[in-house]
Amino acid sequence: MTIEPGVVAERVARVRARIRAAGGTDDAVRLVAVTKGFGVDAPAAALAAGVADLGENYAQEFEAKVGEIGTALAALGPAGAAAPAPRWHFIGRLQRNKVRLIASAVSLWQSVDNERLAAEIAKRAPGAAVLVQLNLSGEAQKGGCEPAVAPDLVAACTALGLDVQGLMGVGPAGPPEAARPGFRRLVALADELSLPERSLGMSADLEVAVEEGATIVRVGTDLFGQRPPRPTTR
Repeated sequence: MTIEPGVVAERVARVRARIRAAGGTDDAVRLVAVTKGFGVDAPAAALAAGVADLGENYAQEFEAKVGEIGTALAALGPAGAAAPAPRWHFIGRLQRNKVRLIASAVSLWQSVDNERLAAEIAKRAPGAAVLVQLNLSGEAQKGGCEPAVAPDLVAACTALGLDVQGLMGVGPAGPPEAARPGFRRLVALADELSLPERSLGMSADLEVAVEEGATIVRVGTDLFGQRPPRPTTR
């Protein structure tokens, strides 16, 4: 699948306009371009469009893109040369044995949902910036800890020397409004814990997320189109 940088730039502008229409600003709501499943041309196009924050879900795919991004940007000519330095976010479920592959490249670990994972991140990347992920929908495949145990996990992460910056959550499948109660609960908990970052909302429900207080939105489909299927392994 070919990623056209000009098309991505137009889509970035449309997503930023949606954020503003929902009451956010470019400074208050950080846009993370979710490039999982695409080739390295996707993060390169996002960077060329001025989006410095890039989100990945799969450790080995992420590791490869980090190594290839310089070449991909060079291929874009002046636009690539003017691109900001990438800030990589890890936003997917992560096995502890994969932390070492990407520890040196991650700017923000968004999906910390248990103490053992937190301990491995602290070992491989001391003082790393993290978000604690809450399970807002009860869907096990989405990961995240139960909201009731989040304060204890935040405390455990802090004790390990990690920089806990906020909370992250994924809305349930279904209409955007179905995500509102969970988003509201996460923001209220972040307020109680004095955590400034709230990573909420994706392509379909980013307006609801911004209205409820998101400081980070994670957008893939509305920037790059439908994600190609992952190859099966044998």
